[in-house]
Amino acid sequence: MSFLGFASYYRQDLKDFAILAKSLYRILDQQTVSEITQERIEAYENIRKALTEAPLLLMPDWNIPFKLYTYACGDGLGEALHQVQIIDDKPTEGPVS
Repeated sequence: MSFLGFASYYRQDLKDFAILAKSLYRILDQQTVSEITQERIEAYENIRKALTEAPLLLMPDWNIPFKLYTYACGDGLGEALHQVQIIDDKPTEGPVS
């Protein structure tokens, strides 16, 4: 569930996210027996690959502010550095490289 929550945050940047994640969301249905199938492994790998491809990352613009998101849970700590940049005449927030 943590992976899907993380990936879903970036869904607007991931082409066909709903289609990619469909088999993984079925795991969350409590009335379904959860099995690790080849389809689910491929869905996980495809989403993971899409999240790490360069077009998703913004180049830092040192003239505008950064946003630092932090989070913590019983399993660990994390952070994400973002900026809001104008892309195609729209303000777009995304992670910076």
